[in-house]
Amino acid sequence: MRALVVDRLAPDYAGCSLREIETPAPGPGEVRVRVRAASVNFPDLLMTRGEYQHKPPLPFIPGLELAGEVEALGEGVEAWKTGDAVVGGARVGGFSTFAVASAAALRPKPAGLSFAQACAYGVAYLTAYVALVRRAQVRRGEWILVHGATGGVGLACVDLAKAMGCRVIAASASDAKLKIIEDEYAPEATVNVTGGFRETVKAITGGRGADVIYDPVGGDVFDESVRCIAFNGRLLIIGFTSGRIPTIGVNMPLIKGFSIMGVRAGEYGRQFPQEGAENNAAVWALANDGLIRPRVHAELRLDQWRAAFDLLGQRAVVGKAVIRPDL
Repeated sequence: MRALVVDRLAPDYAGCSLREIETPAPGPGEVRVRVRAASVNFPDLLMTRGEYQHKPPLPFIPGLELAGEVEALGEGVEAWKTGDAVVGGARVGGFSTFAVASAAALRPKPAGLSFAQACAYGVAYLTAYVALVRRAQVRRGEWILVHGATGGVGLACVDLAKAMGCRVIAASASDAKLKIIEDEYAPEATVNVTGGFRETVKAITGGRGADVIYDPVGGDVFDESVRCIAFNGRLLIIGFTSGRIPTIGVNMPLIKGFSIMGVRAGEYGRQFPQEGAENNAAVWALANDGLIRPRVHAELRLDQWRAAFDLLGQRAVVGKAVIRPDL
């Protein structure tokens, strides 16, 4: 089979190469999936550099999320049959023509989603769900300021918050990208963060500030967010795509009466298995019911993996970039 293999950790994906390797056999409780699509996530890029929390042993095949068809069953697997369309995966393995995954880690592909949409859905929308529902406990009508709103996890939050009846302010540094979000997702407002955004956010919210701020960016965006959050607000820390991990004096949340909450959707499920199962069920019910709309920015062949990585690394994506090993 063909696979993108990481042999060494290095910047600019220098330790990655596309090559032929032996097709793996599924072990007990596993299935082999013919990969039709695999989503490119920021953690995939970080893992190639050794900068992510999870550090798989070398060599490894990156690719957190995949969608495809069951091609072979391991011993004891009864929940699936060959030919079933599935979505899911593990922490690695998606950027290949075939991938082995735990049978328990897969779900039926929603009929209303293409393979590309399905592989681009789970991680982003689960992150948004845990952030909004479990951590922030949002209520209908609250103002949600979504930073990085044109990226995968940001756009998922825009989409989900709208479905939950919240009032959404989509924030980005690109007017062109925000226009796409306006046309396709209709947030209540959009804000270009270039040159500052706190006064604009306060004006939109009638001087109150945002009730919930969803921040996958960090850096200067975090610093200014604490200046436009409402009393009793919740500032959700998703990640640091800006490259700078910010700090804050604790007098700010004390005086302004807001909370800072970390969001790690996968770890939340591991710490609270029952709630984790409920989160996954709720997210996939939304997909099956057609209540959300994952956006695929581009679909590229496996041999175009570098271009797919660059789209994400250069923040050129509105939604998700997807690698299609079946093309």
